[in-house]
Amino acid sequence: MFTRRQLLTAATIAPAIGAPAILRAQSWFAGYPFALGVTSGDPAADGFVIWTKLAPKPFEPHGGMPMVPLPVKWEVSSDDRFKTIVATGEATARPELGHSVHVEVTGLQPDRPYWYRFALGSDQSSRGRARTLPLASASPAAMKFGVAGCQNYEDGYFTAFRHLAREDDLAFVYHYGDFIYEYKQRGPEYDKDGLPEAQVRQHVGQDCFDVADYRLRYAQYLSDYDLQAARAKHTWFSTFDDHEVENNWVGDHNWKDVPQDIFRLRRQAGLQVWYEYMPVRAALLPRNGIITDMYREARFGDLLSMDFLDTRSFRTQQPCDDGFKPYCPGIDDSKAQVISAQEENWLVGNMKRGQAKWNCVAQQVMMMSLDRRRYADEKAKIYNIDSWAAYTAQRNRLLGKMRGLDNVVVLTGDEHQNFAGLLDNGDKTVAVEFVSTSISSGGDGSDRRTGSDVMLKNNSELKFINDQRGYLVCEVTPDAWTTRARVMDQVSTPGGAISTRATMTVPRGQPSLQIS
Repeated sequence: MFTRRQLLTAATIAPAIGAPAILRAQSWFAGYPFALGVTSGDPAADGFVIWTKLAPKPFEPHGGMPMVPLPVKWEVSSDDRFKTIVATGEATARPELGHSVHVEVTGLQPDRPYWYRFALGSDQSSRGRARTLPLASASPAAMKFGVAGCQNYEDGYFTAFRHLAREDDLAFVYHYGDFIYEYKQRGPEYDKDGLPEAQVRQHVGQDCFDVADYRLRYAQYLSDYDLQAARAKHTWFSTFDDHEVENNWVGDHNWKDVPQDIFRLRRQAGLQVWYEYMPVRAALLPRNGIITDMYREARFGDLLSMDFLDTRSFRTQQPCDDGFKPYCPGIDDSKAQVISAQEENWLVGNMKRGQAKWNCVAQQVMMMSLDRRRYADEKAKIYNIDSWAAYTAQRNRLLGKMRGLDNVVVLTGDEHQNFAGLLDNGDKTVAVEFVSTSISSGGDGSDRRTGSDVMLKNNSELKFINDQRGYLVCEVTPDAWTTRARVMDQVSTPGGAISTRATMTVPRGQPSLQIS
């Protein structure tokens, strides 16, 4: 509850209104305070997080907000008309966190939808829809969820998110990261004839370095109603990759060799603002400049156990000076790691519990060790150094732990293409990996990039490749895992159409791929 001192402090922003008028928000703000929408996330069997952020002027400093904490009311209903309110309360939108609101709702029923909304005075947010998970003791017959990420505002429209919002019966959406891109406005693109042409859209602001820069960039992305629609319709499990801070950062390192003490300040700003804008629990609030608990798990009865990884915060620096490179000895460094020893032990323990029919490893960078050559005259094998392929010791260790489970599916992003393939431990396939394409990063694309046929020929474990934008929809039953690659015909203009490019099935107990 707010004290008289807080009300009087807030009243100084608009003296003519007087302290009691803080409760009449529409006469206070110059704009709609819920302009950046609502969303939900990190579901459990008894609840979820609901999120909003007060920003009546999203592109102005502090979102146009007074620098005081404000009370925001919230309510959760069992119906979409809010006839039956099952939970309600008041949360504090604090200026230190950009007036974001993260409410951890509990006491709800498992495995069912709910609706929620917020209010500030007489201003009311749009409604959102959330869903709880099944009980750990339940035996679901099926579940369906989405996978998405890599949404560069300058590269294309977010129409795929509106299509994702229309996907029915999704239990959740897994967002693998690259929610924003930290770059300033880029120069022109070049068409097929080498002639300059404009970007589809332009970033506002400079390269992101401090909290204000990152807040402005998220505000621009969330001003897109297609993105708002997907966030309001579905419950999200959110993780981050590199562009939430800077391209290809790992641990205390960035690719420009900025001193580590200085880079930590940028990382701290980026992760703070990621937390401010994501529907995540207070456990993911950055502490001492880093999020120590981004990796976490979720259970969907005895059907699916899902482990969400952090492949950035504790990774050792990329060998070979990063990039796409031939082999260098650092690739086989026995001490190199993508995830910390603690996270590795946690993951292996979870996979070996045997309490669910399927194990899913939801993470950010490709686990398949592909030969990246795209031209027949290239001699030496090329590695993506910013992927598991450049960390062979830990990669081989993890694949060895998957041996014999025969129920592991790895979900990945980062590549701006669809890939599907097998993960082998020596002479045995131990898991299947699906790599989701981008929402917009890379522009319209085409069915396949130049050289895709060479990649398929050089990599027997690679079974599918596609270079269109879109997302994945995964449907899981006790007997099979089916992934559909949903792709856009174009993202360079609004109104692109969605279709299913491929349907890929993994039989339980037999890590293999059937593609149609």
